[in-house]
Amino acid sequence: MKKIALLGSTGSIGVQVLNAVRRHPNSFKIVAMSAYGESKAFIQQVKEFKPELYAIASKNKEAALEVACYAGADIVFNAVSGFAGLEYSVKAIKAGKNLALANKETLVCGGDFITRLAKAHGVEIIPVDSEHSAIWQCLNFEREASFKKLILTASGGPFRGYTQEQLEKVTPQQALNHPTWRMGKKITVDSATLLNKGYEVIEAHELYGAPYSKIETVIQPTSVVHSLVEFADGAVMAQMGSPDMQVPVQLALTYPKHMSTAAQPLSFKKALTVEFIPLVRKQYPLYDLALNCGKEGGTLPCALNAADEVAVKAFLDEKIKFTDIYRAVEHVLSTTERDELVSYKQLEEVDRTARWKAQKFIYKLSK
Repeated sequence: MKKIALLGSTGSIGVQVLNAVRRHPNSFKIVAMSAYGESKAFIQQVKEFKPELYAIASKNKEAALEVACYAGADIVFNAVSGFAGLEYSVKAIKAGKNLALANKETLVCGGDFITRLAKAHGVEIIPVDSEHSAIWQCLNFEREASFKKLILTASGGPFRGYTQEQLEKVTPQQALNHPTWRMGKKITVDSATLLNKGYEVIEAHELYGAPYSKIETVIQPTSVVHSLVEFADGAVMAQMGSPDMQVPVQLALTYPKHMSTAAQPLSFKKALTVEFIPLVRKQYPLYDLALNCGKEGGTLPCALNAADEVAVKAFLDEKIKFTDIYRAVEHVLSTTERDELVSYKQLEEVDRTARWKAQKFIYKLSK
């Protein structure tokens, strides 16, 4: 039985981890868990799963960090959203715990600092994103396997083909209406701007040691093909399935074994069309910003993420326009110098400064 320490149990991914435990109670056990706030949902989870250790981060952050390194856990599942999740990953890695990683910011902000740290402590980072899980499966669960190219797929979001004038008028409600996936609000907006895909390119670079020249993004509107790998002989392998996070979430716990989920399987009893459309990068300026930051490396991706977190919240609060998200992020990056990444404490300062710059810029925009 695999013993799990779950961080972020009340969020979208955390709930799906618990669903996997319910489906396979003889295979998994929650031994520690945390959530950000004290909610009825969390109280009910604690009553149901009876973890040996549990904590509410907003009340006692140190206790929540202890969940990340709980001695009785075989694996830590980081489903915390945002930059806040990075500290938990560092704590888990330093404790020598294998890490199922749903927190993008760990690799986007932490970069090679995190991958070096994991290597030094003999920790395996297990991908949970559907795209990186797909690549991992195509590589036969070997992150160091050889390949010619990694091809990430993107739906293109709800505004593919919109004009600049149309984008200026986009509402939060429209941005949250993703055409294929049902996710948390922040990641849904990032998917609409395609910044989320830029983050995934950075993650792929770190997870699979791929130079940026060997990572490509293609639009696949139905989100049926989750990603592809091209090999030296020209063969291309794809992982397909319904747009449902149950599969990659559970697979992070069961690999290399596939076990039953409640995900709707693809049906081949009726016509199924799979379309690939080249990505027109000029339509998604935040995607380009992310790639540029990833290539520059150092502390810039951390500043990018901080500015975006502030800007997306302001957009959802209807303080700025959809297109102002890019303006705010670009402003922060234009006033941020790149430094070599050396520590988590350094990243905390970069994050804090970038947020302050973004808030100041947004205040001027909203006046």
